[in-house]
Amino acid sequence: MHYEGDENYFRGYEWWLMKEAKKRNPDITLIGLPWAFPYWLGKGQSTPYHVRDITASYVVSWIIGAKQYHDLDINYVGIWNERKFDGDYIKVLRRTLDKAGLPDVGIIAADGNWDISVAMELDPHLNGAVEIIGVHYPGTDTTPEALSTQKTLWSSEDYSTFNNDVGGGCWARILNQNYVNGRMTSTISWNLVASYYQDLSFGGDGLMTAEEPWSGNYVVESPIWITAHTTQFAKPGWRYLQTIGHLSHGGSYVALTDGKGNLTIVIETMTHEHSTCIRPPLPPYSVSPQNATFSLKGSFATVTELQLWYSKFEFQHSKHTLFKKLQTVKVYAGFLTLSLDVDEVYTLTTLTTGQKGQYKDPPNSSPFPKKYLDDFNVRNPAFDEAPYFADQTGVFEYFQNLTDPGPHVFTLRQVVTQRPIAWANDADQTISVIGDHSWEDVTVSCDVLIETTNSGGVFIAARVDKGGESVREAMGIFFWVFANGTYRVTNDIGGKMVRAEGLSGTNAGKWHTLTLTVKGQWAYGMLNGYPLWENAVILNPKNGWAAIGTYSFEYAQFDNFQVLAD
Repeated sequence: MHYEGDENYFRGYEWWLMKEAKKRNPDITLIGLPWAFPYWLGKGQSTPYHVRDITASYVVSWIIGAKQYHDLDINYVGIWNERKFDGDYIKVLRRTLDKAGLPDVGIIAADGNWDISVAMELDPHLNGAVEIIGVHYPGTDTTPEALSTQKTLWSSEDYSTFNNDVGGGCWARILNQNYVNGRMTSTISWNLVASYYQDLSFGGDGLMTAEEPWSGNYVVESPIWITAHTTQFAKPGWRYLQTIGHLSHGGSYVALTDGKGNLTIVIETMTHEHSTCIRPPLPPYSVSPQNATFSLKGSFATVTELQLWYSKFEFQHSKHTLFKKLQTVKVYAGFLTLSLDVDEVYTLTTLTTGQKGQYKDPPNSSPFPKKYLDDFNVRNPAFDEAPYFADQTGVFEYFQNLTDPGPHVFTLRQVVTQRPIAWANDADQTISVIGDHSWEDVTVSCDVLIETTNSGGVFIAARVDKGGESVREAMGIFFWVFANGTYRVTNDIGGKMVRAEGLSGTNAGKWHTLTLTVKGQWAYGMLNGYPLWENAVILNPKNGWAAIGTYSFEYAQFDNFQVLAD
């Protein structure tokens, strides 16, 4: 909903992603968590809580649309990612869900720290509205206040660590110890797959990597196999047993059951230096080789054998063993003993369904093409976004320009015209980056259409060095043209570091072709095939992405984008 009344339940890749996930696992849990809100919800204020009923209806309509248009049942919904919660809004959201016939959609709050649990103790209505207390990056610890609510506790965002083998160790440790230390029954990785440019914020911070759609290359990293130690042998609905804890010489173990006689035990012995996460700091501890004896009692006393799956991080020689099926472990009179080394993960289970999936070797990795063209001529696009463009501020969508019977019927259009209530400190300009961050000498060309008279403006850029939550500080070479007939060349997205400026004759409602060439410390610009400015000195940055964007949150169109890198 870019503007009030704009109900479109087909934008973005998330609908496709959820449906693909459901195909593979029909029992998967779906959660919605707003990170930002459209401007109109705030009625001019920088908070979504100004008119709580409107924001609640907005969120609930998204849940209803998921079911109506995609047959997707959203199981839980959050409040506002890592921002201060509003207890009154949470209660309004609960009432709105109930009135819409969605009593089974649970509310997770507040996807930040544990402060919500204190407020819940003081407000019984708030306590009743919240089903799950979700916290981000808890360091495996919880608080007495959270425990006293007797609510389900989740680490609703965690990991966010580079997916090398230390990242795999981090994931192994927190998957166990979030429950052992903090009684959190779910740990959700941010993010699942690192499918964005490596040099954006948190590059490679997924359980696996698939960041080259142009080549098709992907890498199944160690965190994927560490995940399998738990998720192949326990599902939503399984319960942790109370007989969990720390091993005497370091490490931890948990036990889960489906309540139908099945048992899964997961053990990890990750050392400190091989399991640090990006946050929070990890206090020192030690792990050493040990023998561990487990006693199966009660309904499990009759178990005579357990399937065994094993992973070993061998950091000295990088010869890791990941999710390997070993010989069945015999249980004698309810007892079994394992000899445990450091940096290992074990799963013991009654389930015989575990398997290490096979996959073909992916295509070879390759850099982004040095010569790339997109004319955006897609009549019925599967997705609104054009391939490889990564929107950092604003939204760039395929557009059918019915008012232009000429060569610009199908274009890419920036469509957000009011600054959102954002999670990060977005730029005041819109920008979408593309290409290879290592590019130095490039030529970027694009047809542009300014749609806002007098005050409108657009740019093409090269060597853009930052994105994500740092996009306001992005440096590069930005070639701007404006509806008032002027141009400007700046070294920053904010437009303060001017390297050239003058008259361009550009105006709104007319297509123009911009060309930007950067070689070494020199930059040159052309308008409609003729030189407009030259020899602008650009000392920094030395490299970065190509980009397109607008001067403000305004409509503008782009066509026939080209980049040629040396």
